[in-house]
Amino acid sequence: MEELLRSPFVVRGVLVAPQLADAPRGALLLGMLRTAGIEIAEIPPLDFASAAETESPQGVLAVAEIPDRTLANLSLGASARIVVLDAVQDPGNVGTILRTAAALGATAALALPGTVDLWNAKVVRSAMGASFHFPVLPTTWAELDEFTTANAVVLWGADADGTPLDSVQAPARLALVVGNEGAGLSSEARSRTDQLVALPIGPVVESLNVAVATGIFLYQLRT
Repeated sequence: MEELLRSPFVVRGVLVAPQLADAPRGALLLGMLRTAGIEIAEIPPLDFASAAETESPQGVLAVAEIPDRTLANLSLGASARIVVLDAVQDPGNVGTILRTAAALGATAALALPGTVDLWNAKVVRSAMGASFHFPVLPTTWAELDEFTTANAVVLWGADADGTPLDSVQAPARLALVVGNEGAGLSSEARSRTDQLVALPIGPVVESLNVAVATGIFLYQLRT
């Protein structure tokens, strides 16, 4: 919640459980909310539990506006590293990828059709506040095609049968497409990528979790 309050997001109001004020951190948070002039509604524990989606809610739920982020207003420098999610469906994986991308200096993360909603509650929790500061936005293949062409962004795809990453030179502006947990890259991705790249791994393991693999790719590709 503190990350949300420090972000440019517009918070419309919060629901709080009575026990929030009993903890020092909760009391401090309530003070921050009141200072910011945010409407606070205290509701009974059972009502709060029904509104929350976790088994052990922390006692506060916020209602905020989703920012109007588009590829048209995404600013690129001379070098860029963009993560493109191609029908990645597990909220935990997506949230972890967003947080890792933000930590490793990526430019943005884009979600193609078939990917779980970037503002799904589980995605937001897994990202642990990264989504409030790091550019994450949904897009379509048509929009991505236009963006990569207009901005000289090279499209690579992560695939176990690709060229080993350590044997290729990454371009200055690069978008890396990572695929679905079970099916891998879609046909749309394969038809558009300029290069398929892979992480060399031992023969005893068939593949890596998509969030783990994306983190390794981004670490190796950081500028």
